[in-house]
Amino acid sequence: MINPIVKTIELPDGRVITLETGKLAKQADGSVMLRMGNTMLLATVCAAKDAVPGTDFMPLQVEYKEKYSAFGRFPGGFTKREGRASDYEILTCRLVDRALRPLFPSDYHAEVYVNIILFSADGVDMPDALAGLAASAALAVSDIPFGGPISEVRVARIDGQFVINPTFEQLERADMDLMVGATYDNIMMVEGEMKEVSETDLLEAMKAAHEAIKPQCKAQMELMEEVGKTVKREYCHEENDEELRQAVHDACYAKAYAVAQSGNRNKQERGEAFEAICEEFKAQFTEEELETKAPLIDKYYHDVEKEAMRRCILDEGKRLDGRSTTEIRPIWCEVGYLPGPHGSSIFTRGETQSLSTVTLGTKLDEKIVDDVLNQSKERFLLHYNFPPFSTGEAKAQRGVGRREIGHGHLAWRALKDMIPADYPYTVRVVSDILESNGSSSMATVCAGTLALMDAGVKIKKPVSGIAMGLIKNPGEDKYAVLSDILGDEDHLGDMDFKVTGTKDGITATQMDIKVDGLSFDILERALNQAKEGRLYILNKITETIAEPREDLKPHAPRIVCMDIPKDMIGAVIGPSGKIIQGIQEESGAVITIEEVDNVGKLEIAANNKEAIDKALARVKAIVAVPEVGETYKGTVRSIMPYGAFVEFLPGKDGLLHISEIDWKRLETVEEAGLKEGDSIEVKLVDIDQKTGKFKLSRKVLLPRPEGMENERPERRPRPERKERPAKKDKE
Repeated sequence: MINPIVKTIELPDGRVITLETGKLAKQADGSVMLRMGNTMLLATVCAAKDAVPGTDFMPLQVEYKEKYSAFGRFPGGFTKREGRASDYEILTCRLVDRALRPLFPSDYHAEVYVNIILFSADGVDMPDALAGLAASAALAVSDIPFGGPISEVRVARIDGQFVINPTFEQLERADMDLMVGATYDNIMMVEGEMKEVSETDLLEAMKAAHEAIKPQCKAQMELMEEVGKTVKREYCHEENDEELRQAVHDACYAKAYAVAQSGNRNKQERGEAFEAICEEFKAQFTEEELETKAPLIDKYYHDVEKEAMRRCILDEGKRLDGRSTTEIRPIWCEVGYLPGPHGSSIFTRGETQSLSTVTLGTKLDEKIVDDVLNQSKERFLLHYNFPPFSTGEAKAQRGVGRREIGHGHLAWRALKDMIPADYPYTVRVVSDILESNGSSSMATVCAGTLALMDAGVKIKKPVSGIAMGLIKNPGEDKYAVLSDILGDEDHLGDMDFKVTGTKDGITATQMDIKVDGLSFDILERALNQAKEGRLYILNKITETIAEPREDLKPHAPRIVCMDIPKDMIGAVIGPSGKIIQGIQEESGAVITIEEVDNVGKLEIAANNKEAIDKALARVKAIVAVPEVGETYKGTVRSIMPYGAFVEFLPGKDGLLHISEIDWKRLETVEEAGLKEGDSIEVKLVDIDQKTGKFKLSRKVLLPRPEGMENERPERRPRPERKERPAKKDKE
């Protein structure tokens, strides 16, 4: 009998998380089964014994997978098995990766694979908030070198109170949804969306999350001790030459500092200047010597370049492109650049450029989400593309990567709540990054706002975004917060903090921290500096286009919405959809209908008003309630000896008696020239209260002949009554 080691963690609301190891997946370097309620996640970690020769980075791969069987469901599609990762699974992978990656030793280069699998779910608790804790616990019980443990929690503000790891139902009422990853001492990662909250509110949410993370980290430390994995494996993945390191620093630092100090705003020229310094140093060696020394020289020179850039900022307040720490790069915007899309824009900030488009569609264009725990539809889509030419790389563009999904999701979060809830269109924003040197996701937010307003989408408020950076050397009190960071400042700096919002508050944020000991005072300063930058960029946006256009583009689809009684939905659709299909074929419009809150929600879309009016008239006729005294244009359906049956509303026939066809006396209906298929105007004169039959008249719509104004219309003689035989008396 296996006796696993178990640790329990109690959340502030009394719910319990258990971490169990020693029972499952024992051949992995570390494995933990996490359970909260009926939600169970298995996290495993495996690391190669040695690094691949020539590797100078951390080859970490995090995978998160949800089994459909976890929620008692079959996967969709023909194969009926799990396939490629969904966007949700990829986004969860990124959340875990971003919290773990900075904590591996800088000289550890062995391949590490973290796998997290959802094996059980109840649809109550959200598993993505538990994935980081499970992954860190698996690392804790392994011998893989790791500077954790960490944990991640979701914090939501519901009715003014912060709730840790809310349920699906609770999250629907939240105005803040924030995922925070941290060690016991420091916050490492933040990502989330908000409904225009203040900087102070965001800081308070981060503090609440960190307090909840601390006991989770402590439980992992205790688990690590019980398992006996406090001492990690030894490794040697780097061979250094300290004499060469010093030589590179002595020969190159002053030159690198001069380039950093020059303030050259051209990324390519600045990069060539830095590269020339390294090549000049290499020139003193033979080709045979460089075969072994070149990788080390490149590595040591990278450290020199990093030091020069950071010291220039800290000592002189001067950045690589010559800006001050708070200065935003030059911005220019344009809308309506492309004639084909329903809206388009160009947003350029320094050497970062987004060309964005907006496409408007109908309900049929909605995205259907069929994840394990989420079956829904989305009417606002945002897609982000990052082609290699945007950074001058000579390589082919392949499929959509995790980075593109993550960056696009952040921009989607920033903009989605600005689309009115009752907006009838399905909206798709596509951001193509044409140049990149700095935050392209924030350029996407700005370009998306411009394109939406150019398309005439009635967004509530414009949104802008900015990426903030940080330079802080260990052991020094001096630090610098950078507004609108360059790509090099992201790569060589200590923080990438993206903030989006309207003039009234923050809508989304994403933060990655690469250093220990980042205080909340520094975060507060970064947020306040970000607000100044956001408002400056927002002003540039509204100078280009202040508010959404009054009308859609001429070639954009038009949508008319109407509510119909629930019991009339079937009448509009018809048997096997024949009625609604017929209306669409006849009018050229696209019609969708669904039941929402016991009401039929109907949308009619077309590229021209005539098609919409035609379809609308047909639908109104179907759902119309016949009213006595109203005039209708009907169609003769059948001729009888005593009159004609006329369809005056779709599916509603009334009797036009022979005496109501004309003022003159008619012996037959044919005398009036009526035949099946004729269109005539009739008036509804009566509805039989018992049978519900409709009585129509045509003659009341015709002028009465002269001499008959004061006469009653001639009545048809009744047929002679036959005498009934007398009843016989009963005997």
